[in-house]
Amino acid sequence: MPISFPMSPLYLVVGVLVLQRLVELAISRRNHRALAARGAIEFGRRHYPVLVAVHAGWLLALLATIDPQTPVSIPLLAIFVLLECGRVWVVVTLGSRWTTRIMVLPGARRIRTGPYRYLNHPNYLIVCGEIAVVPLMFGAWTLAVIASALNLLALRTRIQVENKALAEVYGEVQAEVSAMERR
Repeated sequence: MPISFPMSPLYLVVGVLVLQRLVELAISRRNHRALAARGAIEFGRRHYPVLVAVHAGWLLALLATIDPQTPVSIPLLAIFVLLECGRVWVVVTLGSRWTTRIMVLPGARRIRTGPYRYLNHPNYLIVCGEIAVVPLMFGAWTLAVIASALNLLALRTRIQVENKALAEVYGEVQAEVSAMERR
């Protein structure tokens, strides 16, 4: 059941996403510098611009392809809010080790608390949900499919690089592999 807002629901949602991403980038930069100072090793620099392009393109495509007056689906908005709660859970769990880049700190223990008790890469699952759910909230099925496919292609490389980095630095073999990682 759609609800009406005094302002465009699309602009509100995209505004929240942009603000969230800017705050996350600031946190990420701070954490990245601190981790590098502690000897953390960065992996996957070459594919990082691709991830940034996919996310920026997704945000722009939301604005370019969806009528700003399109009503928002309340059930899908609720799923979006849950995804955002999961996003916060990931950031809080990783604390000073959370960045948008792959940074591995030698000598530190791998984090296995919070959502990392259940999944190796919970943030990527949340991002996949976001990229699909936000366009679907406004009935933009085509954008949800195209953006999700592009995101999965970029994540495939990202997850392979991250798993290799974690195994190399922590000297472990990744026994559990989520369904998304198998693709």
